[in-house]
Amino acid sequence: MQQEPAALGRHLRVRQDRGHTVLELRGEIDIAAAVEIIPHLDRVTARPESRIVIDLRQVEFFDCSGLRLLYRARSRVLDRDGQLYVVCTHPLTLRVMRATGLARLLPPHPTMDAALGRPEAASGSV
Repeated sequence: MQQEPAALGRHLRVRQDRGHTVLELRGEIDIAAAVEIIPHLDRVTARPESRIVIDLRQVEFFDCSGLRLLYRARSRVLDRDGQLYVVCTHPLTLRVMRATGLARLLPPHPTMDAALGRPEAASGSV
């Protein structure tokens, strides 16, 4: 069941969807946005066996600060035996993820259904 997102600042909304905590990042994800997002990211990724989706579909700009957020989330979730999925459709964000190799570690999905409908695509599963 999907829940209405709760705004946690200008760049982040959090909601529940099908047993997953969804972090919807919005706008420009730069160092200022990362400072706003990190405490919330750390809180949800601190739980053992957490099931997280980071939704980047509303992101307009994504720099190395955004990449660090994704890598941080991945490390924290995998250290606690959780699952992490990324949803992304923005061509420039996808290009940055591919160029840095992060897309191999966190394969981006075009929709929530694609991300949650295929558990074998979870980060860390091989």
